[in-house]
Amino acid sequence: MSSPAAADFIVSGRVQGVGFRPFVYRLAQRFELTGWVQNRQGWVEIHAEGTAPQLERFARALQDEAPPLAQPSVRRQPAEPLGAADFAIRSSVQDAAADIHLPPDYFACPDCLAELFDPHNRRYRYPFINCTQCGPRYTLIERLPYDRAATSMKTFALCPDCRAEYENPLDRRFHAEPVACPRCGPQLFYRDAGAPAGCAGEQALAAAVATLRAGRIVAVKGVGGYHLLCDARSAAAVARLRQRKARPDKPFAVMFANLEAVGHVVELDKAEADFLASPLRPILLLRLRQQADLPPGLAPGLNELGVMLPYSPLHHLLLADFAGPLVATSANISGEPVLTAAAEAEIRLAAVADGFLHHDRGIVRPADDPVYRWIAGVPRPLRLGRGNAPLELDLPFTLHEPLLAVGAHNKNTVALAWGRRVVVSPHIGDLGSQRAQQVFEQVLDDLQQLYQVRPGRVVCDAHPAYASSRWAHASGLAVSTVWHHHAHASALAGEYPDSGNWLVFTWDGVGLGPDGTLWGGEALYGRPGRWQRQASLRPFRLPGGEAAGRQPWRSAAALAWECDSRWPEVPDASGMLRQAWQQGLNAPLSSAAGRLFDAAAAFAGLVRETTYEGQGPMQLEAACSGAAKATPLPLARDTEGVWRSDWAPLLPLLQDPAASIAARAEMLHASLAQALVDQLQAVRAERPVDCVGLSGGVFQNRRLTELVVQLLQQTGLPVRLARQVPANDAGISFGQIIEAGAILHE
Repeated sequence: MSSPAAADFIVSGRVQGVGFRPFVYRLAQRFELTGWVQNRQGWVEIHAEGTAPQLERFARALQDEAPPLAQPSVRRQPAEPLGAADFAIRSSVQDAAADIHLPPDYFACPDCLAELFDPHNRRYRYPFINCTQCGPRYTLIERLPYDRAATSMKTFALCPDCRAEYENPLDRRFHAEPVACPRCGPQLFYRDAGAPAGCAGEQALAAAVATLRAGRIVAVKGVGGYHLLCDARSAAAVARLRQRKARPDKPFAVMFANLEAVGHVVELDKAEADFLASPLRPILLLRLRQQADLPPGLAPGLNELGVMLPYSPLHHLLLADFAGPLVATSANISGEPVLTAAAEAEIRLAAVADGFLHHDRGIVRPADDPVYRWIAGVPRPLRLGRGNAPLELDLPFTLHEPLLAVGAHNKNTVALAWGRRVVVSPHIGDLGSQRAQQVFEQVLDDLQQLYQVRPGRVVCDAHPAYASSRWAHASGLAVSTVWHHHAHASALAGEYPDSGNWLVFTWDGVGLGPDGTLWGGEALYGRPGRWQRQASLRPFRLPGGEAAGRQPWRSAAALAWECDSRWPEVPDASGMLRQAWQQGLNAPLSSAAGRLFDAAAAFAGLVRETTYEGQGPMQLEAACSGAAKATPLPLARDTEGVWRSDWAPLLPLLQDPAASIAARAEMLHASLAQALVDQLQAVRAERPVDCVGLSGGVFQNRRLTELVVQLLQQTGLPVRLARQVPANDAGISFGQIIEAGAILHE
């Protein structure tokens, strides 16, 4: 018989809120070990006793057989046998040094869904069914360790049946903190807008479905906030939602019951289907089928639709009872974070929703749905949210002091970094409203409280007028500023830290550059902390400054005026705008690729005035069909030694009424793709380039990006695009951490 042996295991990573302790308990039973397992502050400690072969098998299984949602990192060290009589799950402790990994919100797992639709199960049709492998986490955790008393479920006392499951280590609901049932857990409540009373439980669900079937709009409280739902098959319902929400053009996402229903509407291959059905349950932008039987008002002027599958039990019940797809758009005021509280939702959505389906499980902080687009063979994130955030990434260096990055003004996220870790928050939104700034400050405080990290320095954009920058300078912390496009480049480099000498093309709308102009079409050479602009686009002055972002006709007018030509459609009959432009009044200089796309959309007559960001470029991309020959763009150095591509040869075709919109759109995409490669070759002839990167919101354009990637592959250089952090301004906070960290650690 083998002599007794013992080992201690420290398991870090995502091991809380995922059923890791009962998993360890079951392994110990299987391998006939004694000892104990215990939650510390963010990690799990295990003491195991048995024979050496038993401990060896146990150690392998800890890593190889971990629960699907766990991401364990196991460290083993020898220990002395203590003569433990059995294997126990000890109570959590809070006196250890924190190593916290906060879980995101999870989708409803297959086991819970089977129970949800089983008439013989005591949780039959219970909208809040969950277990250790599914259900809310980030949106209900108030503090760590992750125990029920530290969540918004603390007010729901467990009934005897639920408590028996909760306390049984062999049950899949052992210490599933949101565990509940119809007897002891959260409940639904429905009320028609303005009505003094309503109904609860199954009646509430039936009332909501009846309202939807009548073609009306229901605000439904979900996992991370409210959605506005309506019948996606009804053109009238979709139009009503657009009119009431003052959202005339921005596309809506649609929720389908299953993949078969999705496949009837959009083109869907196996990889896309697998991703759509993954635990993340994202909104995924997919190409519409030509015969899709849905109203065009879901995505006006576009050939793609954002589709998603249900991820909460409540969604599954709604879709099953309604028996059709539902528009599921964030219940918010445009650009703001999603609403989470019943009273506020009823007040602020009084003119939008016909009914409200509430529940009484508290949402501690909002989390919108994550959004992805399939680009160059990979799903690329456009927005972080429920299911993938807080997003944890490794740093390519060790920080000497914690950093807090406050991100951009639009599509804001924030990031907290310490040691070799960085955590990026879910999408917060545009910081132009009081509510957005309140949530911004709440998330900043929550990240520090939950991870028990206090930063000594805050990092912000160099633009002094950003709300995030103003907060940073008023915070009392030491401040580091980072140029907007340096952050874009560094965000990409942070995902691929061993790539050597980069040439990163940072193309977007506009961002303040070190020379005081509005950048947005730059090629930056080097690495984080040492970026040098090597190439750009011919600059032009934007009449009206920021107004050009909302009115693409201004960018079109600017291009025409720069070339001393007329564009008859410009709404400047008095000539005063051009006169102000000539005098440089409120006409900042810009090299932004995004504004070129705006101008092209205006020249084509697609979009003169936008109702959402990126509308012109998105509709221009949708107009592309087939291949087009690129128009060569002259490339020459300016007085500062920066290579500049001249867009002037594009204007004759962009303004040619005899050319189809598709031809103009294709020509623009092909020409800019070739111009980018020409810039690369010019830079590469003078200095070593090890890797090419594409970062910034313009590279969310699939047509452009795939043309660029195809051309770049012919150069033999590796091409990098973001895979974990959005290429748009939602990735700026991560890029600020990488850039500032590199500078501070030189």
